[in-house]
Amino acid sequence: MSDISSKALIELALDLAQSLVNRHRFDRLLDTVRKTISCDAVALLELRGEVLSPLTLQGLSRDTLGRRFLISEHPRFQQICSSTSPVRFPANCDLPDPYDGLLIDRDGDLPVHACMGLPLYFDSKLIGVLTLDSFTPQVFDDIASRTLEVISAMAAASLHTGLSLSLLEQQAYHSQQVLEEMNLSAWHSDSEELIGESVEMQRLKKEIALVAPSDFTTLIQGETGVGKELVARSVHNLSPRHKAPIVHVNCAALPDSLIESELFGHVKGAFTGADKDRAGKFSIANGGTIFLDEIGELPLVAQSKLLRVLQNKEIQAVGQDNSQVIDVRVIAATNRNLLSEVEQGRFRADLYHRLSVYPLSVPALRDRAGDVQLLAGYFIELTKRKLGIAQIKLQSDLVDYLNNYDWPGNVRELEHLISRAALKARARQHNKGIVHLSIVDCGELRPVVSSNLESVDSIAPIISEPSTLTLKAATDIYQRQIIAACLKKHHGSWAKAARDLGVDRANLNRLAKRLGLNINKVIED
Repeated sequence: MSDISSKALIELALDLAQSLVNRHRFDRLLDTVRKTISCDAVALLELRGEVLSPLTLQGLSRDTLGRRFLISEHPRFQQICSSTSPVRFPANCDLPDPYDGLLIDRDGDLPVHACMGLPLYFDSKLIGVLTLDSFTPQVFDDIASRTLEVISAMAAASLHTGLSLSLLEQQAYHSQQVLEEMNLSAWHSDSEELIGESVEMQRLKKEIALVAPSDFTTLIQGETGVGKELVARSVHNLSPRHKAPIVHVNCAALPDSLIESELFGHVKGAFTGADKDRAGKFSIANGGTIFLDEIGELPLVAQSKLLRVLQNKEIQAVGQDNSQVIDVRVIAATNRNLLSEVEQGRFRADLYHRLSVYPLSVPALRDRAGDVQLLAGYFIELTKRKLGIAQIKLQSDLVDYLNNYDWPGNVRELEHLISRAALKARARQHNKGIVHLSIVDCGELRPVVSSNLESVDSIAPIISEPSTLTLKAATDIYQRQIIAACLKKHHGSWAKAARDLGVDRANLNRLAKRLGLNINKVIED
């Protein structure tokens, strides 16, 4: 194997010096590596605490980008991360390969192959790894050590350039911050990372980064299952209050008679059963953040009391005369259209405006092109740990099957589907090292169309007299007729309806929403 050429070094250095977005910079790095070293798969992973997260890859299935590799569970990654120099594994190495079953050009268990890992250090700190795999044994053995040192240095510089200094600082204190938050927080979720690279998710992440450092009251809106709680935690974790508690309140679960006590606390003897003083959620969250989930379910009486708290920054416990000044950031979430609720008199307009100082809209999964496979990979990693499965692989036809579904239950529905499918697949493929998820394991994703219009036939025909109807109104009626009829014809399949109508599926979905066609789908096992 020849050493890296001077021309290749200059080209790589120039690429890294350009103002490229991270993905382009990392992709060019991998392109250069593959030009220099013959390999079938290469991946760049970032170190986040005790987990390696793929940033970009070539030769591996796309769902690998959604996976998070816990270093302690992967001996090869352990060796790479504990080394200060490139690690070349023998072709007959019996340590399990974390990419087993994930290489695009190989279906099933990996044969004898070459594997190499380069630890990436910046300022004497490990910030990531670069891995290379080849189906040709010993192909990496004769590469000059100096070549590998140069590639490691270039990759480390590229990775550092692509990551902000604030992120690197957060990594240094990651374990301490997580411990503090777990000790102080009143709620906890399995994931604190927003998985997704779609345009809609990139927009949301930018909005979160913008509003998080402020103390603005934030209203998170989105359908059930899109991850509003996760967005709330992201806002809190990126704020100056990240070491203080974030207290979760499910407004839909609060009994009407105890709402005031739950939110603001009570003193002993305030009412029957109040046998001791109790701090309310706002007191517990003092100095931190309170997350009011399902805020649209709060009764009008409680809304007026919440409004006073937002206006005066004071709370008064039930049965107490004195008020307590509080310093709490408020984040609220709802799957309802609060403006519509205001118009119908079910939600106070003044409270709505107090809550929506900075609104955040969480996209539905069907509008996040390309994110289903990444999320599937993420949930697969979680599921295989819970079930004790060595490796789980998505069949290629299943990926298309999942992408063509509209996910009325959004991310939560996908998570539950992956869990069920993995359980069924394990039982069906007992004692196999690599468990393959197929369409059979997921069950039938059968669409069901429902509309606020009783049926296609019930849609009133367009009035022939132009004076009785505006052009826009007539056009909307005609479009509703065509879309509803097409969906009925194809049993609710957006993809087939879009093909028939000659439009993009996502655009068709948005148009139907604007026209008031409500489309729901369900999963049947």
